[in-house]
Amino acid sequence: MFAKHKGPPPSAGPDQENAKRQQILEGARRSFMAHGFDAASMGAIAREAGVSKGTLYVYFDSKEALFSALINETRRKTAERLLAFESDGRAVEEVLEEFGKALIAKLTSPENIALLRMVIGASERFPEVAQDFYRAGPAHGANRLSAYLTSEVARGRLSIEDTDAAAWQFLGMCNHPVLIGTLASFDPPDAERTEKIARAAVRTFMAAYGPA
Repeated sequence: MFAKHKGPPPSAGPDQENAKRQQILEGARRSFMAHGFDAASMGAIAREAGVSKGTLYVYFDSKEALFSALINETRRKTAERLLAFESDGRAVEEVLEEFGKALIAKLTSPENIALLRMVIGASERFPEVAQDFYRAGPAHGANRLSAYLTSEVARGRLSIEDTDAAAWQFLGMCNHPVLIGTLASFDPPDAERTEKIARAAVRTFMAAYGPA
C-alpha cells in the first residue's frame, strides 16, 4: 500500500495548496522521466521542483506516494483520452482514418513514450498503479471507440457483432506497427508512414466490418 501524503500546511489556502502541489508533481515528472523511479531520490525531486525537501515531505510522505499521485494526475492525459470522435455524418472510413492518424501521432510522441516507460518500469512494484493507468487510458479509449462503432452499426453503416473486440482490433492495427519500436528507441513514424498505417488499418477493418 502507498503511504498517504500529509497534505499542505494548515495556513495554505486552496489556490496556494494546488499551485505548490502542481509544482512538486511537475518536478517529480521531470525527475522520474529522466532517471526512472529507482534512481530518482526525494532530494533530487525536491531540487527539480524548486522546493525544500521538508516542503516535499509535507505534501508527500514517500516517493511511492508521490509516484502514485503523479500517475493519477497524468493518466487522464493519455493518448486515448485526448482523442474524440466527431463524426458529423462523415463516412466511417474518414472518421477512422482521422482517428488512427491522431492516435499513432499521440502514442508515439516523446511525452507519451516517456510516460509509458515510466509506468512499465514501475509496474512490477506497483501493479495497481499500472492497472489504473490501463483502465484510464487504453481501456477507456477502446470503450469510446466501441461506442462509436455501435452507433454506426445502428445506422447500418457497419456490420459488427462484437464492437468491443472490433475496437481493440482497430487499435491494434494502428499501434502494433509503431509503438513497440518507438519504445525500443527507434524513430517514431513520420507523417507519410503514419498515414499509410492508418489507411491500411481502415481498409482491413472495412473489409471485415463494412455493411453487409
